[in-house]
Amino acid sequence: MTQSRSTEIDDPVPADALSGWLAAEVPEVAVGSGPVTVHRISGGHSNLTYRIVDAAGVGWALRRPPTGGVLATAHDMSREWRFIAALAPTPVPVPRPVAYCADAGVIGAEFYVMGFVEGTVLGDEAAGEELAVEHRHAAGLAVVDVLADLHAVDPDAVGLGELRRPGSYLERQLRRWHRQVHASAVPDLSVVDAVHERLVERMPATLPYSQVRIAHGDFRPGNLSFSADGSIGAVFDWELATLGDPLADLGWVLASWARPGDTEAPTTPGPTALDGFPERDELIARYAARSGRDLADLPYYLAFARWRSACIGAGVYTRYAAGVMGSDAADMGDVAVARLESVQAQARAALAALGG
Repeated sequence: MTQSRSTEIDDPVPADALSGWLAAEVPEVAVGSGPVTVHRISGGHSNLTYRIVDAAGVGWALRRPPTGGVLATAHDMSREWRFIAALAPTPVPVPRPVAYCADAGVIGAEFYVMGFVEGTVLGDEAAGEELAVEHRHAAGLAVVDVLADLHAVDPDAVGLGELRRPGSYLERQLRRWHRQVHASAVPDLSVVDAVHERLVERMPATLPYSQVRIAHGDFRPGNLSFSADGSIGAVFDWELATLGDPLADLGWVLASWARPGDTEAPTTPGPTALDGFPERDELIARYAARSGRDLADLPYYLAFARWRSACIGAGVYTRYAAGVMGSDAADMGDVAVARLESVQAQARAALAALGG
């Protein structure tokens, strides 16, 4: 398949062009006599999210790919749209899908509009502090409750069955990330390769057809919106979603779930080391009770999550080392060194999870 590149533009979401399209295609958005207002709220080298406020003061959200030299196949907005549209009628909380635009000529890229979900995204410690300590335990349990609900959805029943691929999800993932990490600028991949070898050797059996489920790919508090009582209003960022092994999602949650006294850094920074959040063992027990799945192989999936994190980090390190991740050259070297150490730390943690 030919990989086309998205158009690089100065204004990622031009309000006039967007407003014209909304007026013609999405009558429930009140455009009025002037353009809607557009404010970016998240994203960087991943898909970008904007808050749109219409003439009636109603908030909406828009998702589009990152700008500038990005392979369109790596940021397939139609795929993201398909997942949230399929899940909207299910118990899984997703933003309400409103409209999808495949015409890149409107704003310079394909995009979709969804309902805006109020709440706090627990992406870091500061966000975690906004959630009252007495509600943090419930919030943590809600994470695995929603994950279990996601993994209970039958892909065929919601129209996603054709996304199934033959063979082993884990085998595909191991092959993909190993190839990508060897295309990175990381000078020493000996530990990464040692982990890969063990993961291949100890790979659990391929899931039966009936057990293949929707795997979010980046399920963690930083991609969830929480209400003040700790309940979850929406799951965001479906760009890595696929049909695969549900325990890969659980392993990713646990690898990112920091607690006081940990000797290993989480795969992704978050708020869960604060007082009140549940321990990892509580999450595991809750997921097991809600899903009914056998978690005997969970240590494997935890190791896989840390190894995958190392591979992802290698790509980030490569961009920092090349000087394309920011404009402050004075800090670039220190950041690159820190990124490189994180890659090695996650690889070592994965090796330890596999017994060395």
